Order: sequence, then structure tokens, then C-alpha cells
Amino acid sequence: MTLATTATSASRSPLRHLPVLSAGLALVAAVLLALGPIGWRAGWWHFRFAFLTLMPWAAYFGIAALGVSALALLFGRSRIEVRGVAVAIAAFVAGLLIAYIPWHYDQIRQTVPPIHDITTDPGNPPAFAAVVAARTADGGNPVAYEGSKIAEQQRQAYPDIAPLTLALPTEAAFNRALDAAKQMGWTIVAADPAAGRIEASDRSRWFGFTDDIVVRIAASGSGSRIDVRSSSRLGRSDFGVNAARVRAYLTELRQTAGG
Repeated sequence: MTLATTATSASRSPLRHLPVLSAGLALVAAVLLALGPIGWRAGWWHFRFAFLTLMPWAAYFGIAALGVSALALLFGRSRIEVRGVAVAIAAFVAGLLIAYIPWHYDQIRQTVPPIHDITTDPGNPPAFAAVVAARTADGGNPVAYEGSKIAEQQRQAYPDIAPLTLALPTEAAFNRALDAAKQMGWTIVAADPAAGRIEASDRSRWFGFTDDIVVRIAASGSGSRIDVRSSSRLGRSDFGVNAARVRAYLTELRQTAGG
């Protein structure tokens, strides 16, 4: 069979359309995935629409792109042009990545409790003050800690989250705590050495959700006790973000304090 005959057979095969179809499906999946945070940030829709509608459909189209491109590569590789093979491979990779993101979030959702307020001291959590007005304006989650309703869920899911004691006087501990907060990249809202309280906010990169953090520094024997609270302004579940933030901050503080 000559090259011309092979090319003619490829152009006549119905399988030649599969790479283009898979690329189109991958493109739709990518657009749906990107539209979620873009629309939320622009005020076009609620973030729940992005998570509950757009992200699942992005996954469906990603899986479809995955399947169609796999068919093209498995059964039509000898019947499609080299360019078509490259397109199918690109669509396969894109479909896999796009489908993975919603799946990953769903896996996290199933493994963490549906809470959004994490603290090292559920019995007496640090209170917000400077960020109260901003949280109230957003009309989202309450400022007050919800007590035993979430404390037990936190204890079961994150038993390692506990206060940190530093062998430093409160003034030095406050300065170290403030330095650690800055190293975390948080936006410092208030820093009151006399009250032993630091308040800050942090924004997620993708959706731009704002979470608030308060750090309390109090005397404890000859040293200081550090308590932290991290709470999401919006959403019921934080997908484990606040617990991860508290852990990361305490680790940073230990390193900053040299112990």
C-alpha cells in the first residue's frame, strides 16, 4: 500500500473525526471549569452553582474527552493523521486533568467534616473583633463560635490541633506570632500587643474566598500560650483548608521561635 493510499484511507475513515471531537469536549470542560471562579468573582452566580453544577459538568465533559481520545488512540491510530494523534493525546491529557480537579475536591469533601471554623481552643476560642464588620457585611457565616456543635467534629477529625506553648514572655511571643503571620502571607487587619491579639485574613487563589484568622497570646507560667482560630466567611465545609492553615501557622511559629 502506498503512502497516498494510506492517506486516502485515513481521510475516509470515520475515526478521523474522533481527535477533533475529543478536543472539542476537552475545550468545553476547560471552559466550564474556568467559568466557576470567574463567574463567582464577577458576581454572575453563587459559588454553590460553580461547585454543584459547573464543576460536575466540567468533570463529565472531561471524562467524555478522555474516552473519545482513548478510542481514537486505541482503534484509530493507524487511520488518522499524525496531527490527529497529537490532538487526541492532548485531549486525553487535558480531559484527565480537568476531570481530576472536581474528583479531588469531592474526595476531600468526603474525608473532612462539614465545618468551617477551626481553633486550638474549642472551649474558649479566640474572639474576632476587628474583622466583625467585614464578616457581617459579607452576610455569610456567623462570627460567634458554634460551640459543641462543631467542637466534637473537629476533635475527631483533627485531634492534633492544640495550643502551642512558647518559652518566651508574652511581648516576645507576640512579636514572634506577628512575624509568623506575615510569613504566612496573611493580610494583617489588627495587631494589639496589649490585648495579645492578632487578626488577619487570607484569600484562596482560585475562588478568592476570604477566611479570617485570630491569634491569641496569653501568659502561661513562665512562658506564653498561643491559640489560633481560622474561620471561613462563606460555605459550610472548608474542605480542610482552615485546619491546614492552623497547622501550617503553628509550624511556622515553632520555626520562627526557634523551637
